Formats: sequence, structure tokens, C-alpha cells
Amino acid sequence: MDSWVNSAEVLGSDLPLELAGTGNRRAVLMGALREAVRSGRLAPGTRLPPYRSLAADLGLARNTVADAYAELVAEGWLAARQGSGTRVAERAAPVTPAHRPRTPERRSRPVHDLVQGQPDPSAFPRTAWLASARRALAAAPNDAFGPGDPHGRPELRRALAGYLARVRGVRASPERIVLCSGAAHGLRLLAEVVGGPWAAEAYGLPFHRGLLASHGVGTRPVGVDGDGARVGELTRRDRAVLLTPAHQFPTGGPLHPARRAAAADWARSTGGLVVEDDYDGEFRYDRQPVGAVQGLDPEHVVLLGSVSKSLSPALRLGWMVLPERLVAPVVAAKGEREQFSSATDQLTLADFVDSGAYDRHVRRMRRRHRRRRDQLVAALERRAPHVRVTGIAAGLHAVVELPPGTERSVVRAAAWQGLAVEGLADYRHPGAKRAADGRDGLVVGYATPAEHAYPEALEALCRALPPG
Repeated sequence: MDSWVNSAEVLGSDLPLELAGTGNRRAVLMGALREAVRSGRLAPGTRLPPYRSLAADLGLARNTVADAYAELVAEGWLAARQGSGTRVAERAAPVTPAHRPRTPERRSRPVHDLVQGQPDPSAFPRTAWLASARRALAAAPNDAFGPGDPHGRPELRRALAGYLARVRGVRASPERIVLCSGAAHGLRLLAEVVGGPWAAEAYGLPFHRGLLASHGVGTRPVGVDGDGARVGELTRRDRAVLLTPAHQFPTGGPLHPARRAAAADWARSTGGLVVEDDYDGEFRYDRQPVGAVQGLDPEHVVLLGSVSKSLSPALRLGWMVLPERLVAPVVAAKGEREQFSSATDQLTLADFVDSGAYDRHVRRMRRRHRRRRDQLVAALERRAPHVRVTGIAAGLHAVVELPPGTERSVVRAAAWQGLAVEGLADYRHPGAKRAADGRDGLVVGYATPAEHAYPEALEALCRALPPG
């Protein structure tokens, strides 16, 4: 409809309106009336002219005005009573703040992202996942669409039992596996069931330590060196120990075989529990596969795993392989019904594993991550040969060691380059002694950037490093 303009300071019935608009005339009239009420030009209780009078003043059809009045009454802007006409509805006066709160400044997003912790989102295998979803939904039993079992779908527990036995050397029946929404969810449940205190590696995710603390479980640090956690520091007072044996996070390197056995012996002799965070056990490059510690003693080790690193953290799918005595308490802690992980996603992952698509995806990502790791090492050898790179035999990140006292300044320099990267100190347990366990370095995640962005991210990293 052509543009319609009918402006008047005061119409025949002293109704102040400014009408201008393109399109439906009823909509334009309704918008003008709403604005008049919103701005206070039409105060609550003000009586509006009869729709016939307003229609004549504006040159509109009576039904147009009548319909506009009726809709605004339904919306709560106007009120109509038999015998008293149409009035502006009585409404509480809006609270006007004495001053407009200042909008916090938005931090600009980094241009380059080398923060560890997630795969490149564009690498998600959409086509293969969709094929599995279609097959899973077509074959799903009716009970899959009812209230969920807190154990998790049996199809996925069976698929995981076979996969973990084949790839990670895990010894578990499907009945020992309880599904969760990720490693963090598993830790929450274990904290509730096991209690504290726990021991934890001197370097690890602060998020995990904070999560345990929020559930009343304190942690004390166990030293870390080139052979992994110094498990000889464990005591009878520790109820559990949180370890990353396949690839110590974030310093890198597997737990030494003697220490793996010692951790299992400690748990067996004290009644303690080894909580094995198997966060990236599938990604190794220059070494033979390292089996899970759980295989040494399934009754005293819990294996925590998820698809957050191998597929996507958005799926919210993880698992706990539990000692028999902990299955019932953990399921009870979850609640009577599954409320964390989608049953259809569980069925899809089961098909994804059983069909071999998961193995193919992991192999493809292993090649991709190895190539990126090699690019990182080559760039540093070319641009910063004075720095040492460690923890590169497996995983999705590396540690770039720095001269003592330079870590904070390098992180700031990286930020000036538009690069997000974290310092090694961010992962140090607050109870760890700086002299014994401290060193300077960067934790460089090489899985996150898109393929086209990775070379520029490496250039920014090299520019931020101190000169040799």
C-alpha cells in the first residue's frame, strides 16, 4: 500500500496522534496509539473518542478503527467497559532510574585462538553423524522416547564397552558403565558419592579443582615431573586421586609404568580410588598406544571419558567406567530419570561407534592434529629456535617453555597480537610450591583454529615470544 500520512497535533476529539507509515492502516494506527501511551501523551484513564468519530477525523473506515481498538484492548493497552467507552488501561508507572546504567564495554574477541580445550568446530563429521542419526532413529525402540534411565541407553553402553576394551584396554561390562554429560558431570557425581579429601596433580584444570571444592571436596597437590604424577606422595588420608595418565594435562607425557602400577597398588591397599581422566587418550602421534590404568584394577579405578575432544563439546556425552560397588550410588546420585544427555544423541553415538564411523573420524583427526603439531614445531624451530616444545607426542596441545620470569609478559604480548593463549601458571594448583613445581611456559592448543586461520595464528605466536 502507498505511504499514508495523516498528521495532526490535535484531532477533533483532542487526541494527540502522529500518523505516518507505509502499509496496513490499522497497523499504523495501532502503532501510533501504543507510542502515545508509552510516551505518556495518553495518560492512564484517558478516555478515547468513539471509534466512529476517530474514523471520521482520520478518514478511515469504521471497521479499521474498531478492529484497532479491539486488538489494543486484547493486548492490555486499552480497557473497554459497557457504557463507559474505551480508555487507556490503568498501569503501574514505569520505574525510571536516576541515571542510566553504563553499559559495560565489550572486550574485542581475539583474532587468533590457540587456547587448548576444544577441536575445530568445522571438523565435526556432519554427514556421517546425520547418517547414524537416521539409522538410530529408525531402529530406536519405543522406550527410547520415554523417561530416560539414569544408567544411560543400553545401546551406547554396549558400544562403549566394546570400543574401550579394543582401543584403551578397559575391562568393563556394559553394566559398569554409567553415562553422563561429560567429565565435569562425572566429577560432580563422584564428589558426592566418594567425599573428600582428594589428591590432584600439581598441574591440571582449575575448573575441575573448583568443581570439587564447590561440592565440599578439597584437593591437595601431588608433584609432577617428566614421568607424570609423583604418586609416591599419596597418603592413606586421601580418599581419591585425580590423574591424567595417558597424557598429563597440561605438561604432557604419559604416567610412567611403575607409577601406574603404584597408583593402583595405593588404591588397593588403602581403599582409595584412582579417578582417571582419559581426556584425549585416542590422540597419540609418535608413540605406541597407552592403555588405561583402569585395566590394572577395575575395582579401584574409575575411567572418565567423553567425546568433547574427539567430536564436539556441544554433544554433552560422556561416560564413567565404575567399580561395581560404585554403580548403584552413582546412579542414585544422578536421580531417578536421565535429565542430562539426550537419548537420541546416545543412540546416534552408539550407531556411530558400531558402524566404524567413530574410528574413521578419530583416524582422520589424528592425521590432522599431527600435521598441525608438526607445523607448530617447524614454525618455532624457524622463528624461535631458543624455545623448547614439550608434550608433543600426544594430545591436542603443546607446552612452549619460556625463560624464567617471562610468562606473564609473553601472554600480554600475545594479546597485543590479537592471540588468545594461556600461561602454564594458570593450571598450577594454588597449593603447589613455586620453587619445586613452577616453571614458565605457554599452553598452546593447536586443534581449535580453522585450517585457513592456523598459519596466521602461528605467526602471531612467534611474534609474541621473547627474543633469543
